[in-house]
Amino acid sequence: MAIVGMPGSGKSVVASYLKRKGFPIIWFGEIIIREVKKRSLPITPYNEQTVREEIRRKHGIGVCAQMALPLIKAKLSDHQLVIIDGLYSFSEYKILKQEFNDELLVLAIFTPKALRYERLALRQERPLTLKEAEIRDFAEIEKIEKGGPIAMADLTIINEENQYHLYKKIENILAKILQKVPPVICKA
Repeated sequence: MAIVGMPGSGKSVVASYLKRKGFPIIWFGEIIIREVKKRSLPITPYNEQTVREEIRRKHGIGVCAQMALPLIKAKLSDHQLVIIDGLYSFSEYKILKQEFNDELLVLAIFTPKALRYERLALRQERPLTLKEAEIRDFAEIEKIEKGGPIAMADLTIINEENQYHLYKKIENILAKILQKVPPVICKA
């Protein structure tokens, strides 16, 4: 299952919750973080965005999905459900859809913009100002096709309350998904 949403929507909160439940997480953003570190740059929103855009210009917008495919397949051999945190682009979506077809489930986490920006300003790791959050939204929509996977989502959670309510919504969706997924083998 791929988790999609705009910055501050709660994707990582959902992924962390599912990780605590025992599901393996594959984080596409880790590919970018590794590249930022490899270049001996500090981990900042600006450096992440710069490297993300450069890698995608050089190798194609779907590069993170291509690089993650072997890991996803390996995890699927041992787990009923694998969680992909941070499917960003429509190109990545198409790569995963081609590989896994109808077995790919996409879960969109939607949070109103004002609340997302408030959360982004308050987060401990990589906080963003209002202006930085807006710039990031525009860059992700315009430069990395972020709207496509959100529009194509199979499931959507509206996340505008506290974490308790978010967790209840995840549990409801998870129960439905696991009823339909054969044990041990679920391709995305």
